[in-house]
Amino acid sequence: MRGNLEVKEQKYMSTFDVAVIGSGPGGYVAAIRCAQLGMKTAIIEKYSTLGGTCLNVGCIPSKALLDSSHHYEEAVKHFDTHGIELPGEVKVNLEKMIGRKQAVVDQTCAGVKFLMDKNKITVFEGVGAFKDATHIDITDASENTTTIEAKHTIIATGSKPSTLPFITIDKKRVITSTEALKLKEIPKHLVIIGGGVIGLELGQVYRRLGAEVSVVEYMDRIIPGMDRALSKELTKVLKKQGVKFYLSHKVTAVNGTEKEVIVTADDKKGNPVEFKGDYCLVSVGRRPYTDGLNANAAGVEINERGQVVVNDHLQTATSNIYAIGDVIKGAMLAHKAEEEGTFVAESIAGQKPHIDYNLIPGVVYTWPEVAAVGKTEDELKEAGVAYKSGQFPFRALGRARASMDLDGFVKILADEKTDEVLGVHMIGARCADLIAEGVTAMEFRASAEDISRMSHAHPTFSEAIKEAALAATENRALHV
Repeated sequence: MRGNLEVKEQKYMSTFDVAVIGSGPGGYVAAIRCAQLGMKTAIIEKYSTLGGTCLNVGCIPSKALLDSSHHYEEAVKHFDTHGIELPGEVKVNLEKMIGRKQAVVDQTCAGVKFLMDKNKITVFEGVGAFKDATHIDITDASENTTTIEAKHTIIATGSKPSTLPFITIDKKRVITSTEALKLKEIPKHLVIIGGGVIGLELGQVYRRLGAEVSVVEYMDRIIPGMDRALSKELTKVLKKQGVKFYLSHKVTAVNGTEKEVIVTADDKKGNPVEFKGDYCLVSVGRRPYTDGLNANAAGVEINERGQVVVNDHLQTATSNIYAIGDVIKGAMLAHKAEEEGTFVAESIAGQKPHIDYNLIPGVVYTWPEVAAVGKTEDELKEAGVAYKSGQFPFRALGRARASMDLDGFVKILADEKTDEVLGVHMIGARCADLIAEGVTAMEFRASAEDISRMSHAHPTFSEAIKEAALAATENRALHV
């Protein structure tokens, strides 16, 4: 005590070579790579579990629910065809399904903690805020503050769900993806605002479990960032599964009561339309999260979109501070963040790493899955690039017929003169895994003919890639 003023004790920790703020896929991978390269590393996470959005309320839990709901749908719709007879009615135990999802999350987050310990990375729980360019205040849940010194800092604070100015997220009836992952009941009618990846994946989960699902999208197609052919095919397949789409609809109001939500929108002619449901999932994208970072104190610039401004080396205006992942420009993808985390760690160590952003694949984990890498047809046309296209349907594959996964196709776009592969676009079974072949081929600047001359095991889904390459090479696919 000094006079009548109480002075809260502030703890000072040792200096670190690198401090990482945020423990999502970008942050924890950056920390591991820094530690591997011999740097004394700290990681700062505001929540009690590591892993960020992806592991806790994003990629991992959503895939767990997609997988569980897929098993249920297979049991209800296809087991009989396969000659599998069940003794009674197949029922959904949503509580148990959500519990399994949480167990997967817990195990995965524990795995990240193990990796931190293994690599001797110091973990701080609390909100990290810059005091200046080399000092970070870490305030925990009890409002105790620890200050550390870091020669270099990597901002990896990720993103949060976006909303629209006139929408109030009450987390009960009007929800984001976070709440949709832990509902206590299956919606009767789930109205989804936004036809992007997150909305479609969670929409399919609850459609499989029996909910009526309506997707209200401002654009004239779903997954608008992907090739138009993929958008068209996924729309057709999801409609067949019972999902209703209202494209070119501008949402103007969302009003909720204790038991009902009314979404008002203008259709493409400007006429008002109402959608009534018991839940409304607002899925209009995500925004960079820099709350509490106190970026100004370190000279770090935030642009009008809320993104941390970086150069080609992912450095901020303050050269010893870097930023990666959702908090900077570019696609908000976990694997993009991981690549950037590795890139920054190796840059700090004096190495010369590289990232080819054109070769970061995008995936939608609906069933059928959607995946793509490289340029779309629209992008090639806009750039004036002469190209050729080869396409092959999954239903022509023996493997697809054996598993009853007939929907979808693989499309390969190649330079008209050089035959170099410029884009690979696919929708169908296992495309999330198959796209790696396209990434590998393009990384080594393969031609469509190169792929067509590679032996692909039979019967497999990957044969569709070989056949699409053949189709792009003098239109000589063998099995159509």
